[in-house]
Amino acid sequence: MASAKKSFVRRIVSFIKRVLAFFFCSSILAVVLYRFVPVPVTPLMIIRCVQQAKSGKTITLHHSWTPLEQMSPHMPVAAMASEDQRFFIHKGIDGEAIEQAMKDNKKRKARRGGSTISQQTAKNVFLWPNSTWVRKGFETYFTILIELFWSKQRIMEVYLNSIEMGDGIYGLKAVAKEHFGKEPSQLTRSECALIAATLPNPLKRNSKHPTPYLLKRQKQIERQMRNIGSFPKEGESIDN
Repeated sequence: MASAKKSFVRRIVSFIKRVLAFFFCSSILAVVLYRFVPVPVTPLMIIRCVQQAKSGKTITLHHSWTPLEQMSPHMPVAAMASEDQRFFIHKGIDGEAIEQAMKDNKKRKARRGGSTISQQTAKNVFLWPNSTWVRKGFETYFTILIELFWSKQRIMEVYLNSIEMGDGIYGLKAVAKEHFGKEPSQLTRSECALIAATLPNPLKRNSKHPTPYLLKRQKQIERQMRNIGSFPKEGESIDN
């Protein structure tokens, strides 16, 4: 009887080890693959399509990949100004931003997070949207991986191609076409700032029909963009 129990425990431990080994190998392989290959679809895109189908709506998914060099040079700067001004300083997790967010949340009703662009990219590409401690743990793991295997330029490229930018709209190319009737490279500085202003909640903030609040936020981002300067290309110094 005792030997049977030991055998059962050994089988369970062996199974867990195999599962963990598969997870680590597959996750690293996926991160390395996406360093070079466009991300075709994300978990959030699938979840939104299921939600649309359940509510009886027409399934809408606008998403096309465009390289960073074919985007307006203002867009990554606007994203940094809005979401992560210390993008080139931190290693994926920004302790200062988290601490500041906690202080700000004590003084305001509208809570904000301290997630970096790297963390948002890890969540968008590999995970689900609901915020739980389990997902946060996986998010930290994938954030470390993409910071290890990807350049900052690649992180920004994947971020701007995969993030939700409207109802059924994902990535810069889709929102440029659907909301502005333009190619991503044709977007102006103000339009990029307006798109960035919607990123905290793109389902409530519409860059095609901006509210007075959104226009105010757009101007704030434009002012912050002046302090950031240009977004460096792969291999360039951050100061360029």
